[in-house]
Amino acid sequence: MAYIPNTDQDRQAMLEAIGLNSLDDLYTPIPEALRFTGELNIPSRYNQIALEKHYKTLGNKNASAEEYPCFLGAGIYDHYVPPTVGAITGRSEFYTSYTPYQPEVSQGVLQSIFEFQTLTCELMGMDVANASMYDGATALAEAAIMACELAGRKHLLVPDTINPIYRDVLETYVRHMNLTVDTLVTENGLTSVESVKAAITSETGAVLLQQPNFFGAIEDVQAISAAAHEGGALFVTCVDPISLGLLTPPGEYDADIVVAEGQALGCPMGYGGPLLGLFACKTKYLRRIPGRIVGETKDGDGKRAFVMTLRTREQDIRRERATSNICTNVALYALAGAVYLATMGKQGLKQVAELSLQKAHYAATEIAKIPGYSLSFPDAPYFKEFVVQTPGDAGKLNEHLMSKGLIGGYALGGHYSGMKNAMLLCVTEQRTKAEIDALVAALREFEGNS
Repeated sequence: MAYIPNTDQDRQAMLEAIGLNSLDDLYTPIPEALRFTGELNIPSRYNQIALEKHYKTLGNKNASAEEYPCFLGAGIYDHYVPPTVGAITGRSEFYTSYTPYQPEVSQGVLQSIFEFQTLTCELMGMDVANASMYDGATALAEAAIMACELAGRKHLLVPDTINPIYRDVLETYVRHMNLTVDTLVTENGLTSVESVKAAITSETGAVLLQQPNFFGAIEDVQAISAAAHEGGALFVTCVDPISLGLLTPPGEYDADIVVAEGQALGCPMGYGGPLLGLFACKTKYLRRIPGRIVGETKDGDGKRAFVMTLRTREQDIRRERATSNICTNVALYALAGAVYLATMGKQGLKQVAELSLQKAHYAATEIAKIPGYSLSFPDAPYFKEFVVQTPGDAGKLNEHLMSKGLIGGYALGGHYSGMKNAMLLCVTEQRTKAEIDALVAALREFEGNS
């Protein structure tokens, strides 16, 4: 906030309203021996002009994707944000509103959530969607827990092609829930149907899969979904919503629960957050969905109206019947996602997906021509991300790329043994041919110096 309009008179009026004379009176509950007196050992305050210059100097130390071409993905993506998104989310009636505890008087917010749910269902080919989750990682964890409860089983099968950070969040969620997680080690960047069938047991409540997976590869979701159901387990998939402009929607391969990280739908990268979790499922699982659902009805005058249809959190119903302790949703980013989808439409989303795919394949083809570089999984079909084997340490390579004004890829060595020199690169519709060629030239130069 650039300007706070409170005057000394305003502050005094607020103090008087709560029966106090000064700000010091606010601290009377704190024992005097514990209160700090004197001056803090910090620089003296700046005036307004100096402060603005100081913060701009600090901000310029960041490597912004607005200045540097970004080839970093791994869950957060540099997609174009249409100006319509900011025009709507920047309206004060949306960005100042809080979670609707009195939903009947929050018709505008409820309608925005309802439209978001509708668009999520259309995008994923699913029956019902909730009002959003915190992010894709927590949405996947909630989906896994929900699936085990529905199946009445305690085992989860999770391929290592799922985002390792998502897997860490899942482990944190289930650690004290008497659920076990088996990580399925994959080969060639893809999850094989045979390995899934061999790993499913009579206690497997759900098989989880990411599509496209963390390596950017496109999984055989139809066959793995069938294998999960044959074993009596539910099939939970985590998708890239942009990829659904080209790939089969989850509802068509019989996914039971679908989640996604929705940041790519009109939300900025923001140095890692906040994010937007999408969550959808089949109608028969509706009453076990976490979070909340907004529905459509008619008011006493017969006009279209919106209501809070379902809230299964522990604050709203008996704790033992609650499905989750998720207490809210990211309504402003959900609105951004809805505006993005409405702006782009089916053809616009398809075009974004096609451009991302085409540019990623151009980049991969050119990089594979450089001596010392190769695609780690050359036989795996991929969308907008791919893994490159580099001639040296991927972390050092990223430092080299930054020196050339490029934000490089995601070094995989920290999560996957034997992949110290492997890098996950992402190419979206934002990248130009000149930027891709600059990346290729910088990679070639690193190879020459190593």
